[in-house]
Amino acid sequence: MQNANLKCGLSEPTEGQFLDNISTNAYVWYDQNWQHDEYLHTHERYQLTYVEEGYQYFHIEEKTYLVPQNHVIWIPTKKEHRISSESKTVNLIIALFKSVPTQDFFQNVHVFSAPNVLKEMILYAQKWDKLLTENEEQSNFLKAILTSLPNFCKENNALQIPVPADDRLIPVCDYINKNYQYAFEIDELANLAQMSVRSLQRVFKQKTNITLQKYLQLIRILKSIELLDAKQYTLSQIAHLVGYKSLSAFSASYFNIIQEKPKLRK
Repeated sequence: MQNANLKCGLSEPTEGQFLDNISTNAYVWYDQNWQHDEYLHTHERYQLTYVEEGYQYFHIEEKTYLVPQNHVIWIPTKKEHRISSESKTVNLIIALFKSVPTQDFFQNVHVFSAPNVLKEMILYAQKWDKLLTENEEQSNFLKAILTSLPNFCKENNALQIPVPADDRLIPVCDYINKNYQYAFEIDELANLAQMSVRSLQRVFKQKTNITLQKYLQLIRILKSIELLDAKQYTLSQIAHLVGYKSLSAFSASYFNIIQEKPKLRK
């Protein structure tokens, strides 16, 4: 991020382990063209990240969370995670909190689209970027964001990519990730898993909570977000590149996952 030993205001004496010597309960950290270390790391603070531009993947336990532009992710304290992105530009605004309310909401990972009022509050909070000392307005304002989060959250579970723990399913997921733009027979996937078609469908749903077809749809839409971010293609071209036969079919699938129509980035 900033230098080898200081990241988001936290010192990193050993790789992936952070020390928190900051006295203030909450602060904001913003950098353009964010550069991340891709190894697993953890810290004591609760983390709210808003994606101002680009997109970001957060790898947490057995899931990968896609956080597109104008979305936020909430990560509880001590939750080990790593981050990655192929986006040319990633601008993130991060708020880090030492203590939070007692509701269950704050102990779980959440990803959701930032409603306009939350977006404007986060953008306003940039005025305290990297201010690590007590400031009454900053403290009260960030507390207001924090306590309002559960009311802003309209969870989008479709942005969670399951990573199955069952080793038999890994070749299936890898195949779909590499060949998502093509139509393929379920028999091909069953052969990769060395299962019958019926067993594969049952085990996949049991381990990931989604069907194979839903997984394919999810991967296609996530790949389309990367292509939208690249700003090199029309919507029709993107629809074709991710495996849809028409723009209307792609738009309907995109809306089903993201809850908004696909649009080219400016």
